[in-house]
Amino acid sequence: MRLYLASTSPARLSVLRGAGIEPVCFSPDVDEDAAVAAREAELGRALSAPELTEYLGRLKAEDVVRRHGHEIDGLVLGGDSMFLLGGEILGKPHLPEVALARSREHRGRTGSLHSGHWLIDCTGGEVRGAAGAVDTALVTLAADLSDADLEAYVATGEPLELAGGFAIDGLAGAFIERIEGAPSCVIGLSLPALRRLVVELGHEYPKLWNREAL
Repeated sequence: MRLYLASTSPARLSVLRGAGIEPVCFSPDVDEDAAVAAREAELGRALSAPELTEYLGRLKAEDVVRRHGHEIDGLVLGGDSMFLLGGEILGKPHLPEVALARSREHRGRTGSLHSGHWLIDCTGGEVRGAAGAVDTALVTLAADLSDADLEAYVATGEPLELAGGFAIDGLAGAFIERIEGAPSCVIGLSLPALRRLVVELGHEYPKLWNREAL
């Protein structure tokens, strides 16, 4: 059974490959800001961070099915991640000064990383069902990190395009003191959540394994 990933995220691809899954990757084309604004207007309230991650994951998966459905026979996975610290959503910092300010704020504190998933069953070449899930992990940054440590990390450029501004599977691995939850969730795709969704849609998770362990 083939998994199609509605994402070009190197981190999500790495998680799947490490778990024995070589997906087919498609790049979703979604105007996230406009879609979220429309959804919140429809609901008459703001979406919470967990709701946002699942909704954006759904939009990505549905976009890929809509544009590439004729090429798909398997399961389509869309996902999104958001980091909350002190109740504030911290997306990708993009700019070094933003990344540095956020890392200083995170130092010695615990934030919540929400990873949303939407899985569409397209086995047999047609949509048979869909399901969503959100997983959350708590991430604590070490309190004894110096400003020089954080400045050196930001200077590498690694955190600029990462939700929350850190990568547990990268250079910041030595800076993260504790994680409560699935480690894969922190990288951006919760393998336990994916397994539950596969089962919910009536399939056996091990059938996704198509990559030999290295």
